Amino acid sequence: MLLTLICALPFTRAAEKIDRHALVTRHNPHITKVDPDATLTVGNSGFAFGCDITGMQTFAEFHHRNGIPTEILSRWCWVTDPNPNNYTLADASKPYKHPDGTEQPYATLASTPAGQYLRTNPRNHPLGQLALEYDKADGTPLAPEDIQEPNQTLDLWTGIVTSQFKLDGVPVNIETACNQGTDTVAIIITSKLVADGKLRLRLAFPRGHKLDVKNTPGLDWSHPATHSSELLMPDLIERQISGTKYHVRLDRPGLLTKTSPHVFKIQDAPGKSLLEVTLRFSSQQEKNELSTASVFAGATLHWQKFWESGGAIDFTGSTNPLAKKVEERIVLSQYLMAVQMAGDVPPQESGLTCSTWYGKHHTEMIWWHAAHFPLFGRDALLEKNLEWYQAQLPAARELAKFRGWKGARWAKMTGPDMRESPGGPPLIVWNQPHMVYLCELLYRNNPTPATLAKYRDLVLETADCLASMVWFDPARKQYVLGPPLWIAQEIGDQATSQNPGFELSYWRWALDMAQQWRTRLGLPRDEKWDHVIAHLAPIPQRHGMYVALESQPDTWDNIESRHDHPQMLMPLGFLPGGPDVDRATMDRTLTGVLKQWDWETKIWGWDYPLVAMTATRLGRPAEAIEVLMREGPNNKYLPTGHAPVRSDEALPKDAPPGARKREIAVYLPANGSFLATIALMVAGWDGCTEEFPGFPKDGSWQIRAEGLHRSL
Repeated sequence: MLLTLICALPFTRAAEKIDRHALVTRHNPHITKVDPDATLTVGNSGFAFGCDITGMQTFAEFHHRNGIPTEILSRWCWVTDPNPNNYTLADASKPYKHPDGTEQPYATLASTPAGQYLRTNPRNHPLGQLALEYDKADGTPLAPEDIQEPNQTLDLWTGIVTSQFKLDGVPVNIETACNQGTDTVAIIITSKLVADGKLRLRLAFPRGHKLDVKNTPGLDWSHPATHSSELLMPDLIERQISGTKYHVRLDRPGLLTKTSPHVFKIQDAPGKSLLEVTLRFSSQQEKNELSTASVFAGATLHWQKFWESGGAIDFTGSTNPLAKKVEERIVLSQYLMAVQMAGDVPPQESGLTCSTWYGKHHTEMIWWHAAHFPLFGRDALLEKNLEWYQAQLPAARELAKFRGWKGARWAKMTGPDMRESPGGPPLIVWNQPHMVYLCELLYRNNPTPATLAKYRDLVLETADCLASMVWFDPARKQYVLGPPLWIAQEIGDQATSQNPGFELSYWRWALDMAQQWRTRLGLPRDEKWDHVIAHLAPIPQRHGMYVALESQPDTWDNIESRHDHPQMLMPLGFLPGGPDVDRATMDRTLTGVLKQWDWETKIWGWDYPLVAMTATRLGRPAEAIEVLMREGPNNKYLPTGHAPVRSDEALPKDAPPGARKREIAVYLPANGSFLATIALMVAGWDGCTEEFPGFPKDGSWQIRAEGLHRSL
């Protein structure tokens, strides 16, 4: 116990204190051209405003069509269409046989009318679009080619975007920031064009996202009669769509003019070269007493405090050519995750930049989204995510009860209500142990009775369900997991898949950790949990290497089984390894993945960090840093810090290079997994005595670290 607490202390190196301002600001995104990939974001973890080269959303269609969308999104605004047919999950379900011979319905029929309705409802709703409107001499709308001499910077230290450019030779300066306590965006525009009445703001409201596109959909401007945008007061707009109501309030009256059913002009009195305005978005008619000055001052204070606390890593003095890129990715990923990944409902995989999977939260991603927060000493951001899980315990208990299990079963693809979405999600199970892992990370940073009491139910009820989800096979005298099952690798026959290696290892580890929580709480060990731990099926292997799945152990015999997530590495890497993991076998497995994996057909942004974690724990740092920073499919980071995901559709052999289209404009699990892996590579883990274990000791790396916590 003492060793665990010592190893959980923040990692520091006895060296000169890091100049955090210099570290952060040398990676400020600086944009000098109209680039559809150069979307910048200001936000407060649960609300975000994405902007183009103008600091607004002036070229939203250009960005969506060619790069990263610019949207205004929150995690509190959801829309649900009417359900005249009263669809329920039962209408999208079919029976699956369990290993004990019984059958149960699972909602896997996504393509049926019921399945489509339940997948797309509820869905996240874009709050509006704020753009520049300029009176061009020829009367045409402002276009990207009209922007002259652009010069834009996101100051990470203050969270303020400054955009400078010219229109017809006349300078324009725009500053953009977000309030941290309310969902308020502040805009300051300075230009003679404002005084002349030629430049103003245009606030427009779409019907929502286009529902015929699952990932990165455009905005739907059709059917204007199906929603309303009313000017209730001179400073207040009320929006209504499918039973959802929300409001936009300006900080002062006299600026708003309604120009069409869903479009408003924001313009000050003539003769002023300065247009200052704040817009507060909320579900209620909240007052907006925030001036632009207060929003900018608050943003500066918040981000300065953010960067001065928590973990920091400085590679100054390194000669390795990757050092600058690693440091930049650490800084930008911290900003992106903090600015959009801890709202009232845990995030979708594209955060608050654009919509994916109808805004649904994929609970198997919560580890990649949030585990890095406590590892970098920012517990409060993980705690915010877990507040939602605590509130959803009743729904999780009902789902477990429906399945005949104890405890709480966490739905995989869900909106704000913890309801399952039809398709493959009901059969995915590796999301289930995450609560144990994440609560343990918080306990390590604050090992007090209060922490135990706060997260007791999450840990113990999650574990109760884990122990219920396996079945004791009397013939083999072992507990088996599945079928039905969709393994983390997301391949294999869901109706017959049984005993995936990673999930088995995660079950064993999580139940053992939950037993430690019982001991800390003064409770006896749970006999059922101990029986499962002692009799759980072993991690499957073949040819001296671990394979993904016992029921289809062809990982190393069939190239079709060597794409998607290499989950056979996760028992030692993502997990700390235990008595069920043989290091020599895992070492051979890592070699097999590095040499034989299909990195082209389908791969995700968190797979590279996954492999690097295993390489680090096996003492192979050169391979860890190489694969982590490899310029491979879905591991290409833009100058803003984002990592887009291309389509995973197979291409014909004669397809030209670069033929794949983008599937997801930004993919935040890549950034979160990168940060969690860097924490492991720099600060180590329990029992690790080597300094910076994930970096080669070849003299090319100079590393200083502050405020990090060891991994499990």
